[in-house]
Amino acid sequence: MDKTTEILKKVRRIELKTRGLSNQLFSGSYHSAFKGRGMSFSEVREYQYGDDVRNIDWNVTARFGDPYIKVFEEERELTVMLLIDVSGSTLFGTQAHPGLDAQFKSEVMTEICAVLSFSAINNNDKVGVIFFTDKVEMFIPPKKGKNHILRIIRELIDFQPVGKGSDLTEALRYLTNMLKKRSIVFILSDFMHTGERPYKDALSIAKRRHDVVGVHLYDDAEKDLPNIGLVRVKDAESGRVSWLDTASKKTRVAYKAWFLENLARTKDMFLRSGADLISVNTKDSYVKALMNLFKMREKRMAE
Repeated sequence: MDKTTEILKKVRRIELKTRGLSNQLFSGSYHSAFKGRGMSFSEVREYQYGDDVRNIDWNVTARFGDPYIKVFEEERELTVMLLIDVSGSTLFGTQAHPGLDAQFKSEVMTEICAVLSFSAINNNDKVGVIFFTDKVEMFIPPKKGKNHILRIIRELIDFQPVGKGSDLTEALRYLTNMLKKRSIVFILSDFMHTGERPYKDALSIAKRRHDVVGVHLYDDAEKDLPNIGLVRVKDAESGRVSWLDTASKKTRVAYKAWFLENLARTKDMFLRSGADLISVNTKDSYVKALMNLFKMREKRMAE
């Protein structure tokens, strides 16, 4: 089987799985979770019983002496941007679902991106992509349509980045400079940041302009180092090779502490910026994590 045929088969397999999930589970939830970000002012009319008092226009109400409310209409389309980490550390995975092979973080990212993309086009939204490592590797402008989504999936499967490290700051700056219209931005990464600049300022700026959601991918072996003796390891991003004594409890405890510290720092940066963040383990179903995200947002919007 040649490479092109193999890629097309993978694309088709991912399309069937993720499009089905989108149609059955996610499209309605996606719409409910994000529609509030795509509302534009339409008109002012007199208050009617049952109207949301939060929409009262107090200036007009004071002028006429009777309560008036602002009426909003949903914009015909939103723009969804996927910022996808394609650095070396995403090519890792040790955990498997029952009866299935282990998946790399990058493979789980591909499926999540496909689900979000099909959910978006089912709601008549545009989808665009930024691939990043320690530089912006590729920008695919937002468009609609099934063929556009299939192109995104093909790139996710076959893309070969130039850089190996990861610098989210650069990707976020590119996003804010490139995209002027308010959009929904999903950042899919393991957030093992290797750049010299912390990305908290760039994240805060992006959040002020867009609706930002982080999707943190991780593998169990990154949290709890397995006890397999002395092993030779290579950092996928820096290329540095070293020996690691996994039989040492001190080493395993220190490794886990580093993982938890990095995760806590990531959560803190997203929390301070006002952006959402969910975590997905490569061994678990991402369906539950996405559904919980949508339900959380629906609840928050209803309050």
